[in-house]
Amino acid sequence: MSTDDQATPSNIAIYPFDARGVAKRFRHAAIFGALDALAPGEAMRFVNDHDPLPLLRQMAERFGDTVSITYRERQPAGVVIDFTRLA
Repeated sequence: MSTDDQATPSNIAIYPFDARGVAKRFRHAAIFGALDALAPGEAMRFVNDHDPLPLLRQMAERFGDTVSITYRERQPAGVVIDFTRLA
């Protein structure tokens, strides 16, 4: 899994996922399900009320280098991250 601050190419489909509206006990399962549903080249724009470092570690174990991470916004009040399916 790669992490960068580069722009997401404009030719990929980006699907919104606002984790703030998902019950905390269901969030990781819902996120993994959404990532599993992405085709290569598609992205999920993830919005959350905190930086999800434990989730990112779990994603690295599960997806390896098949998902890239691009922070769009990283503030104390929350984050916006593009997760792009590479393969």
